[in-house]
Amino acid sequence: MHMADALLSPTVGGTLWAATAGTILFASNRLKKDLDDSKIPLMGVLGAFIFAAQMINFTIPATGSSGHLGGGMILAILLGPWAAFLTMASVLMVQALFFADGGLLALGCNIFNLGFFPCFLVYPFLYKPLVGHQPTLGRITVAAVVSAVIGLQLGAFCVVLETVVSGVSELPLGAFLLMMQPIHLAIGVVEGLVTAAVVSFIWRARPEILGGAAAAIPGQMPLKRLLAALLVVTVVTGGGLSWFASEHPDGLEWAIQKVTGHEELESPEGGVHETLSGVQERVALLPDYGYRSPTEAAPAEDVGFESGTSVSGLVGGLATLLLAAAIGWLLKKRSRVA
Repeated sequence: MHMADALLSPTVGGTLWAATAGTILFASNRLKKDLDDSKIPLMGVLGAFIFAAQMINFTIPATGSSGHLGGGMILAILLGPWAAFLTMASVLMVQALFFADGGLLALGCNIFNLGFFPCFLVYPFLYKPLVGHQPTLGRITVAAVVSAVIGLQLGAFCVVLETVVSGVSELPLGAFLLMMQPIHLAIGVVEGLVTAAVVSFIWRARPEILGGAAAAIPGQMPLKRLLAALLVVTVVTGGGLSWFASEHPDGLEWAIQKVTGHEELESPEGGVHETLSGVQERVALLPDYGYRSPTEAAPAEDVGFESGTSVSGLVGGLATLLLAAAIGWLLKKRSRVA
């Protein structure tokens, strides 16, 4: 559900950039008040895990579409809303700058759509009441699935609104909405099940991370071992499993194709769109998660598609880990100075 710049006007893109920047500032100030040392490495490792997980598109049967994990609910449940939003912003910034995944004009929209709703609406007002003060496997599963579905529906609806209000494409509100919401309902169910599996594993290993205990219980998995396990899963996912991602268009591309007959829309020529596109082309190290072609005529397969995908997964995961952890470390340092 990463929006491209072609869907947005500079006014809408700039407005969401401002809204997202304000939310990042607000979340940073709130996080300084309750950031403990254990959360900093967890932000980095979970950010890297979400980056790797988002590389794997899974096929939605009988649709010709695919979906990928958003990860907002996983982050919100395990980190709390403030750290989760900052970690999601780290993931999406690395994707946009290093891999040209999602436009630069659309970056504010993408962070808002994938981060704001799960972190600040669904987590406090739906997930927490459903899971209760004494989590069980059943409650975690139900709460995770319902929350993931609602969070993705809100994000998909916001994509439609941002696109229609922008007015730079010919996507009509009704038809676009009719395509976007059902396909993201199916994607949300899969994301909910993955969220439930990840959260249940960590709940069994370290319940205090979810607020289920005041401190670590003797005999349970040490935090360093838990972080190491998550890192191993991240490396395997980004470095190997990413080869087997579905080749079908994702939910947003599929919806655009159904409405317009084209998977992608052309960006307006000149102005902000062309400038930001040029910047992104220059700074992206591994565009589209592969090596740059030596010449424009060279197909991606000729320059090592699989190894490029693996390198992208590992480089992107490491960059996200370092960025998210650095944000946490800087906020912790500032809180001590204050």
